[in-house]
Amino acid sequence: MSALKKLIDHSRKVSRFEHLDAICSWDAAAVMPAGGNEARSEAMAELSVHLHHLKTQPQLADWFAEAEAEDLNLQDKAVLRELKRDWQQANVLPESLVEAKSLAGSKCEHAWRTQRGENDWAGFEKNWAEVVKLAREEAQIRAEATGLSPYDAMLDVFEPGTSSASLDSLFTDVKSWLPELIDQVIEKQQAEALITPAGKFEAARQKALGLDVMKLLKFDFEHGRLDESMHPFCGGVPTDVRITTRYDENEFVQSLMGIVHETGHARYEQGLPKALAGVSAGQARSMGIHESQSLFFEMQLGRGEAFIEHLAQLAGKHFEGHDPQLFAQDNLLKLYTRVKKDFIRVDADELTYPAHVILRYEIERDLINGKISHTDVPELWNQKMQDYLGLSTQGNFKDGCMQDIHWTDGAFGYFPSYTLGAMYAAQFMAAMKKTVDVDATVRSGDLSPIFGWLESNIWSKGSLLETDELVKQATGETLNASFFKEHLKSRYLA
Repeated sequence: MSALKKLIDHSRKVSRFEHLDAICSWDAAAVMPAGGNEARSEAMAELSVHLHHLKTQPQLADWFAEAEAEDLNLQDKAVLRELKRDWQQANVLPESLVEAKSLAGSKCEHAWRTQRGENDWAGFEKNWAEVVKLAREEAQIRAEATGLSPYDAMLDVFEPGTSSASLDSLFTDVKSWLPELIDQVIEKQQAEALITPAGKFEAARQKALGLDVMKLLKFDFEHGRLDESMHPFCGGVPTDVRITTRYDENEFVQSLMGIVHETGHARYEQGLPKALAGVSAGQARSMGIHESQSLFFEMQLGRGEAFIEHLAQLAGKHFEGHDPQLFAQDNLLKLYTRVKKDFIRVDADELTYPAHVILRYEIERDLINGKISHTDVPELWNQKMQDYLGLSTQGNFKDGCMQDIHWTDGAFGYFPSYTLGAMYAAQFMAAMKKTVDVDATVRSGDLSPIFGWLESNIWSKGSLLETDELVKQATGETLNASFFKEHLKSRYLA
């Protein structure tokens, strides 16, 4: 048996345990009773140690050395490259740190679910201090192994090849034009008449509507399902994708678009190359590319006029008894393109969203690089919210620095993926429109040509190509943020 085959077989063994880990994580977020948290945390910490042990077994070093000497084709070389990257990422961390991180993250995240609602920063900070301490330890270990700064070493886990220097340049440009654009659009929209949701929108009806929209988006229900959680997410594995949303019975707008967003993540997972299942080359390229798919669904498709036509018809059917003018296509389009400076990132409109991301990026970069303390975060958050969106979060932790789940388990380096994803999504749409009549396709009700383009250019590639090459092959050039700027101007000022 070749060394590469040994590595692939071993990777698939690891992936089976990762499958169990993913489903356990979904269960903890969606259906596990609160009293199960301590035992579940201990079980998942044990599993994380077992996974780390498998990923760092001594014989792997010899297998990699042997595989690099074998006569490999281009795909095999890509498979080996990604397997080695994963091995190196795991090999630098001691098992004790892996276990400690898992336990601290589980404790912090579980308590956060209650603490956020109670605006309990003092209680949250006690748990989060340990999460930050361990994340800094991990960052320092990764930095020493790679020669990168601590934050860049963490960023590399989520966005291989991306640096804080490139993000600083990218986001500085966005900050130079975004505030003025936001103000222009808000002023333009002030004169528009708008009917907002009123009354009760039962969660059961919202879920039925969401399921119909998922069918339109060709979600494979044989290999996935929709559930409810405190924070919407997409989890599970490609053959068993679990997506969640949250319902507010005072309105249906956010939960529905949350479903569209998470379905984009899910379709990407379901479209990954099945022949490479269980190996890293068959997984998503990066979190930025993953977010590009969810934001392609939510922003590029979901908030476009053609898709809103379908939403108007479906919403009117599911919410009989409400004012039919609420579900008029023109009114829904206004609802889904309404720009407002507000506190909550996951509910933010397309224009203000990058400000939420840049704020978090700047804080986590300085936190992991040791320039600020975790106790500085509330004050910095308030300052940046006032600078970027003109809002104060002084003393309002639940709508400020405690609103996200990501930092509770030490996922530092993740947030830039959201705005990178929005930029990639705009670039993919521009490229797609060269060969696909997107609006006519959406209006037809059969979105297969759109998904065919995504499958051919993005989904089926997995991680066989590095990010720049993937984007270049799909669009003719590497990331070009001007597509994002032009998309926003076209949609909101035209």
